[in-house]
Amino acid sequence: MSQSSDDATSAPPETEAPRTGIARVAAALTHRNFRIVWLAALGSTIGTWMQNYAQSWLVFDLTHSSFYKSVDDFLAQLPILLFMLIGGVIADRHDRRKLLTGSQYVQAFSAFTLAALIFSGHVKIWHIFALSFITGCGQSFGGPAYQSMIPSLVPRRDLPNAIALNSTQFNLSRVLGPSAGSIVLLLGAGWCFALNGLSFFIVVIALMMLRLPPHVPPAPDERIRALPPAARRRAQLAVLGTELRSGLSYVRRNPVMLTLTMLVFVTTFLIMPISTLMPAFATNVLTHGPGTPASRLSMLMAAQGLGAIVGALIIGSRGRFRHMGRVLFAVQVVLGLLLAAFSQARTLPLSLMLVFMCGMFFMALFSTSFSLVQLTVPEALRGRVISIYMVALRGGWPLGGLVAGAMADRYSVPGVLMVNGSIVAIVSLVLLIAGQPRSLREI
Repeated sequence: MSQSSDDATSAPPETEAPRTGIARVAAALTHRNFRIVWLAALGSTIGTWMQNYAQSWLVFDLTHSSFYKSVDDFLAQLPILLFMLIGGVIADRHDRRKLLTGSQYVQAFSAFTLAALIFSGHVKIWHIFALSFITGCGQSFGGPAYQSMIPSLVPRRDLPNAIALNSTQFNLSRVLGPSAGSIVLLLGAGWCFALNGLSFFIVVIALMMLRLPPHVPPAPDERIRALPPAARRRAQLAVLGTELRSGLSYVRRNPVMLTLTMLVFVTTFLIMPISTLMPAFATNVLTHGPGTPASRLSMLMAAQGLGAIVGALIIGSRGRFRHMGRVLFAVQVVLGLLLAAFSQARTLPLSLMLVFMCGMFFMALFSTSFSLVQLTVPEALRGRVISIYMVALRGGWPLGGLVAGAMADRYSVPGVLMVNGSIVAIVSLVLLIAGQPRSLREI
């Protein structure tokens, strides 16, 4: 299928003169396909963060426990640990646009069901847990399809900028979603979930508008097609397993990919529990802060999101730069120190400033790391390798949150955050001084 001049395949060549100013910050948005997906994702993710805000408050209000909140986060991410590697294999073999569309329908179903339970007055904590798991199932197949689609929307030169802008919209939504959610919550939590359910159809419409070449599936193996149905299914499962192992083998043998995958897991395991513990922090630690606990939670989430936007824009405007590997470790040191400092804050203004900085440095770390992944992986393995990276990224958060939530209920929220931040800072500093892995240092 031919594409217009602003599509990815017709984009300016890599040898074009360097961009300056706003052209560097928004380079990927000059391409029609990426622009459509970016705007649709922004609208949908605002709805998702609106639901996350309302759901965090709903779970904590029903149980008054950080552990139950961490269980909800864990169940939402558990399907990613179970199914995302398979989702990556499928994303390499099937139409990514159709996979992503199906994912939106599953997530919309969960949001509408939870809204109906709240409106009817029958919502229980186990309902929330079950629907969080179903939502995670949709994301486990839609996530690899979406991330694997991005390189087809922009030329290689603008890929780091596209990744940074994708992070920007995600975190802009993190600011706007809780802010909108705090207003909608006045009408009732059910409206937050209902509006989120509607937002998924924005992405469905956007996917229908994309101008992409038709999907060409891998050529079928005639030997498998000739088998009886039962034997054919077993052979297809064997092929699926072989392709999954090839992705795992690539990551294991590639020093850069292995290092980046391990780093993102450790960082999210120790850093991201700040989000899981934030409702308890707003309620039990900032007891003398202005406003209600719900309003303090909204402000903390918004500040974290604003910081992430700034971090993504800084990395996106720079594109690819020298010594990216060393920068990763330096950023991790600062991030650990900021988390430790946030744990000791007792006033709302200081907490907002520190959580803003945490968001900025975490997103700078993630944008740099994921840009290196997208630039390194070959197209034929993109879905599988990205799914492995995303399992590490998305798996570290709920596992770390589960441990942190249990420890916070037994000890204290500030104590858990202080320990986590200190571990990140010390380990990263040792690696930076002693000489981080050579494969990453040379990037």
